[in-house]
Amino acid sequence: MSLPPARSRYLTWLAKALARSADQKVSARGHAVLGYATGYDAADVAPFVRSLRAVFDGTVALVVDDRPDVAALLAQHDVIAVAPDPVEGWAPHPVMQRFAAFDRLLRGWSDIDGVLITDVRDVIFQADPFSPRPEGLLTFQEYESGVLADHAFNMKYIRALAGEGLAKAVAQNPCICVGTVMGPRADVLRLCRAILMLATTPRSSIGGAFGADQAACNLAVHLGMVEAQVLPNYCRVATLGLTDGAALTFKDGKVVNPDGTVSAIVHQHDRHPHLFDAVHAVWGGGFDCRQRVQPKSNAQRWGKLNQSIARRTPEPR
Repeated sequence: MSLPPARSRYLTWLAKALARSADQKVSARGHAVLGYATGYDAADVAPFVRSLRAVFDGTVALVVDDRPDVAALLAQHDVIAVAPDPVEGWAPHPVMQRFAAFDRLLRGWSDIDGVLITDVRDVIFQADPFSPRPEGLLTFQEYESGVLADHAFNMKYIRALAGEGLAKAVAQNPCICVGTVMGPRADVLRLCRAILMLATTPRSSIGGAFGADQAACNLAVHLGMVEAQVLPNYCRVATLGLTDGAALTFKDGKVVNPDGTVSAIVHQHDRHPHLFDAVHAVWGGGFDCRQRVQPKSNAQRWGKLNQSIARRTPEPR
């Protein structure tokens, strides 16, 4: 007796995304930084680009919308502008789409040694991100004071993605932030595939949602699907969203951690107004100083409502 094939909107999208040809247009060697920055204008990405180019002269590629202001900024700083993959019909949230884009780029860039995949809008650089050279896949904690069980957002999406039993199985492990991951090309590529495949399990409205990327990354690492080190906060990467702002300072043009150290990569500095303003003063000159939360359009509100309904509606599989 034959079994019917699994089907869902997410699976349809993923099959098309992974079937796209590897990007062979650009020859890239050595270390590379990849980011996904659709929906942003030049003001949003300028601190990332300018601070990175102050400390790193290797390959940098950003997936961006076709905007003249963004194109001009990237060209000025020798950053490769990559067009988003075309979307036909349903597609997941950009936080999940990005891993298919990274997959396509890395498949075509066989001469890349090490790669950093990273958020863009809320990330700046204070030293060469690849010094010292990473050995193996590196992931980074975002919540040094607790474990996954103490972090409601992470647990919510891990349960939605994998169920209560597997959520309990990983609950006592560190909270990994998927916003900054680095390592050898093959290891990062393997993690991208693991994240994309883990999201196929629930219905599309969950596997393709904001938060599924974070859940899938924690599951992939803590269940041993990929081999990775989990490094403490404030080492190579400082993830500041859950850090007490009173413990963070800005001195000599750099964000200083609570322990007095300075990290090469700073993530989520914009959660703290005094850091946000200081960072903009150094790296955002010529652009508006903009708050992180912007008003939502009616279309965005309608889309969020549709997603909420979809999460509660059975999906034929």
